Amino acid sequence: MMNLNRVEPMLDVPFIREMAEITFHMWNLGWDERNGGNISYILDEAEVATYFNINHVLRVLPLTFPVRELAGKYFIVTGSGKYFKNVISDPETNLGIVRVDSDGESIEVLWGFKNRTIPTSELASHFMSHIERLKVDPKHRVVMHTHATNVIAMTFIHELDEKKFTKTLWEMCTECIVVFPDGVSVIPWMVPGSSEIGRATANKMKDHRVVVWPQHGIFGTGTSMDEAFGLIETVEKAAQVYMLVAHHDMKQKITDQQLADLAKAFGVTPVEGILYT
Repeated sequence: MMNLNRVEPMLDVPFIREMAEITFHMWNLGWDERNGGNISYILDEAEVATYFNINHVLRVLPLTFPVRELAGKYFIVTGSGKYFKNVISDPETNLGIVRVDSDGESIEVLWGFKNRTIPTSELASHFMSHIERLKVDPKHRVVMHTHATNVIAMTFIHELDEKKFTKTLWEMCTECIVVFPDGVSVIPWMVPGSSEIGRATANKMKDHRVVVWPQHGIFGTGTSMDEAFGLIETVEKAAQVYMLVAHHDMKQKITDQQLADLAKAFGVTPVEGILYT
């Protein structure tokens, strides 16, 4: 494992260090090959202003979709075409801090994105998902997209009905219904990087924190980097167990009643229409 101490001076900034650590970790898990994966993280103005001059705009980048609901908000975002493994050694090229302008029609680059780098091609999906999650949870901060290996594999052999997909995942690990009682959602296969897939993903984010893109990956959200990563990590672990046991004759599994008992014990409410008790 790479030593994170003093690799790059910008790692002294807490939210840059957090992005560098999590991207390196996700790459190390094999979830983000080449330039796969992207993250956006809402920052408070005060925490940005502690380390950067928020009145000094490096570039203004027009958006192809208006996000008036995010006007004035600050984000740290991964760059388009950038490799997660390189963030930790060169955050200023692979990351950027941006602010959505007052009319939501463009973003202002305040730091990073050196050498004319631009934000992730999935920015539409990120911004639209942020908008919907903030309506549900004002503490929401993170959208994370990754190519989690076993989740992708599962989309080849499991029905893509989201209730059936959710129940299978719940049955794989005892903690799953506790970690994601709202279940997972699944959209049809779509060309990535478009406003269309952004809208489809955001529509699912109204009721879920996890959206599966078949044969591609997973979108997860949370109030912190740890929460978003931990959510994806749990879904991926359940998918891994499924891929290990799917072709075997299972002698036992977690029953609907046991899942209901778990939900009751931990004070969570499972999404309706999945358990039959």
